[in-house]
Amino acid sequence: MSNGKIATIFGKINLQAKLSLVTGLHIGASKDNASIGDVDCIVIRDPLTRRPMIPGSSLKGKIRTLLAKALSENPVLGEPDSDPIEVTRLFGSSKPVKHARLQFYDVFMTDDSANKISRMDTDLYLTEVKFENAIDRLTAVANPRQVERVPAGAEFAFRLVYNIEALDEAAADLKALADGLKLLELDYLGGHGSRGYGRVKFADFHINVITVDRKQAVSPDSVKKILEGAGFNVISAV
Repeated sequence: MSNGKIATIFGKINLQAKLSLVTGLHIGASKDNASIGDVDCIVIRDPLTRRPMIPGSSLKGKIRTLLAKALSENPVLGEPDSDPIEVTRLFGSSKPVKHARLQFYDVFMTDDSANKISRMDTDLYLTEVKFENAIDRLTAVANPRQVERVPAGAEFAFRLVYNIEALDEAAADLKALADGLKLLELDYLGGHGSRGYGRVKFADFHINVITVDRKQAVSPDSVKKILEGAGFNVISAV
């Protein structure tokens, strides 16, 4: 809904899945008080557990951009407010004001994955350090650096919520969301993607359709069919 008005909702769809790293992932954090010999590029971590994490903002921004690229009729992307309506319905806009129907969450490493990686011979706590060396074409001078990344095989607990605001648009919204998730699998998350970092995969979806009045606004089976149509496996749909 535009013009700053707050839309009513028929319910919410809670989606949970396993997000696995196919290749090492680097989502950077600011580095204060760096000392000589430290890793040059560090990853963002949960300040409580010190485990690597994936900010919801990183997922939201990447999926939105991929969807906008796929759905736009223009050769060059403009400002986010000019994204196709299928994108602004899901992710929102500021001019006109349109509230996002998707709610992303920070994604945290699972306990099983943390326990498994902690038993591995990694360079740092739950991460590895990849040494890279950029060569200046003109001077042939090397510029070595160290990049911290979460190793391939790590698993995270993915979650997002979709607000059911318009029954006649729900199927199209969910189809666009499924397409966005699939596009992310075919692209990359985080930095250094052109060098093979950040390949991810979604699996084992759990769908929970929640309505306040207990009336089924959107059937769980319809959501399941949309996700399966995009190539995802669904464990449960209620």
